[in-house]
Amino acid sequence: MKISGFTIAKNTSKLYYPIKQSILSILPIVDEFVVALGDCDLDDTTEREILSINSEKIKIVRTIWDSEKFSGGTEAARQTDIAKSHCTGDWLFYIQADEVIHEKDLPAIQKACSDYLNNTEVEGFIFQYLHFWGDYNHHQIAHGWYKNEIRIIRNLPEIHSWRDAQSFRKIPNFDGINYRQTENTFKLRVKKIPANVFHYGWVRPPRLMQNKNKIFNALYIGKKKVNQIYENKPTTYDYGPLGRAKIFEGTHPKVMEEWILKFDWSEDLNYTKKDLNQNREKHKHDRIRNKILTFFEQNFLKGKEIGGFKNYIELR
Repeated sequence: MKISGFTIAKNTSKLYYPIKQSILSILPIVDEFVVALGDCDLDDTTEREILSINSEKIKIVRTIWDSEKFSGGTEAARQTDIAKSHCTGDWLFYIQADEVIHEKDLPAIQKACSDYLNNTEVEGFIFQYLHFWGDYNHHQIAHGWYKNEIRIIRNLPEIHSWRDAQSFRKIPNFDGINYRQTENTFKLRVKKIPANVFHYGWVRPPRLMQNKNKIFNALYIGKKKVNQIYENKPTTYDYGPLGRAKIFEGTHPKVMEEWILKFDWSEDLNYTKKDLNQNREKHKHDRIRNKILTFFEQNFLKGKEIGGFKNYIELR
């Protein structure tokens, strides 16, 4: 059995992505790790961070991003497909640059890949998500935050990254352009692995968080529109009252220890349950509908989401 890890990267160091930690977290169980490295800015150190791992398993594939031709966030999916195309494993472990796997979960992941290697009904595996918010002690469980997602897939040519690279689908005879197509696409049949993805995408210094959002939004609607929208926005991101988020009581992956020590923006956060800035833009978990749904899900349904979209077929 051979497992390939793969990811995409562009300007990750400038945007405060823990890409080195992300790669290191699954490197022990993969036979190779492919990075589709985009055309980073001259002052970005992503390549240096990756090379500092000093592993023969790592393969860098250099790419050019074209978010004008591949709009609506689909350039991220195209880049993911490029990385996937260079993988040679039986199973392909996709991990985004702000996602990290806990070392305690690696044996279970290896076992699942081995147990289902010859069971072709299983086309992939889903993981549970921990979405950290503002700092490393709070995470979101509110309605609208995806609770599971596909992160391991079989190495099949008809499986492609889908939409904005959050997930995968089977797309026979794919034209290589329309990553948002729904017709003639098929959800993967998957099993759930008892393992978590530690998602740190919403843990950044407020200034960098706002800048990341601006760049990310440009992938969807273009730089011109984004510049107009952000012209009147604050230069720093307001996470709102962290006192309303769930306290994290577990341990972080060991590879994150040094990264977490860099945390130095506590004075910019609101640790109460009171919203101190009534003019801030509401987050999705602040919206009345989502707050009501969250209440019912957490108090009556043991966290099961009401009407949530699932881009997979879970096998029992």
